[in-house]
Amino acid sequence: MEITSKTFGTLPNGQQADLFTLTNDNQLAVKITNYGAIITSVEAPDKAGETANVVCGFDKLEDYLSKEYLDNYPYLGAIIGRYGNRIANGKYSIDGVDYTGAVNNGPNHLHGGLEGFDKKLWAGETFQTDQEVGVKLSYTSVDGEEGYPGTLIVSCTYTLNNNNELSIRYEAETDKKTIVNLTNHSYFNLTAGQEDIKGHELELTATHYTDSIEQIPTGKIVPVADTVFDFTTNKKLGKDIDSLPDGYDLNFVLNNETGELRFAGRLQEASSGRQIEVFTTQPGIQVYTGFWIPELTIDGQKRLGKYAGVALETQHYPDSPNHPEFPTTELAPGEKYQEQTIYKFGLTN
Repeated sequence: MEITSKTFGTLPNGQQADLFTLTNDNQLAVKITNYGAIITSVEAPDKAGETANVVCGFDKLEDYLSKEYLDNYPYLGAIIGRYGNRIANGKYSIDGVDYTGAVNNGPNHLHGGLEGFDKKLWAGETFQTDQEVGVKLSYTSVDGEEGYPGTLIVSCTYTLNNNNELSIRYEAETDKKTIVNLTNHSYFNLTAGQEDIKGHELELTATHYTDSIEQIPTGKIVPVADTVFDFTTNKKLGKDIDSLPDGYDLNFVLNNETGELRFAGRLQEASSGRQIEVFTTQPGIQVYTGFWIPELTIDGQKRLGKYAGVALETQHYPDSPNHPEFPTTELAPGEKYQEQTIYKFGLTN
């Protein structure tokens, strides 16, 4: 196993972004930049032993900064914070004090606001042990940033081992009670972009989902049984996707409110033979099939577009600050936010 780093490019403010490559002994290589803590590439072998990139991402920093990309921004591969997913009308209260964040997704606050963690330059520190290689990315979000209370010191540690497990560990501490909901927004395509994701098969442990109206939870937790949201047995994403106006974009309940690291689901694709198993300490997983991913021209070639990838965003539930019945996303001084998600890459049996 090894980890290397190199310059990825220069940001408009003159700061330099770096690119870290984590490689194990099984032909698996993960590239991560400290700009947005973005996973730019996961090179994984298929059943013939051929490796290719199975996440949506770019080879150059300038493509993440381009107007064409940002105008239709799908958050490719980024760490989302301070609060992933939506907060209704951008409003919430903590201990009776009202707070307001940017309204940047219809009437709602989405993915941390106008400039969330996905657009920040994180400090990077690489490390290697006998069991894994990794990079710890750190960022300090000051009190009032994007309307959030408290100075939040946050880290995201990516590690790769020879079991083909890409682990993402999140830690955060605050000096004032705040809300935190971190996730990674990678879009997976196990055909390496040769086809869209309708032929991918998904299985989830979730027997329920958060009922929503216009992507804001009503507060009801409803069964997936006898609905198009039932992935309790392996099902192709394309089987029912056309019955939904924008494809899948829904939070599934993982019945894991104790924070144990548990198996949450599996994504498979037959022609490549690739699969990803998901393990997480989080109580929910947002499945988004990328209806709004823009088609871009990169180096003269058409890239991405509708259903180019599927995001499996392990997280707490959307709009949790306004639903005391949901697992809490509040973090108080003296407490430590700790969550972990593992994406295990492999082949179908």
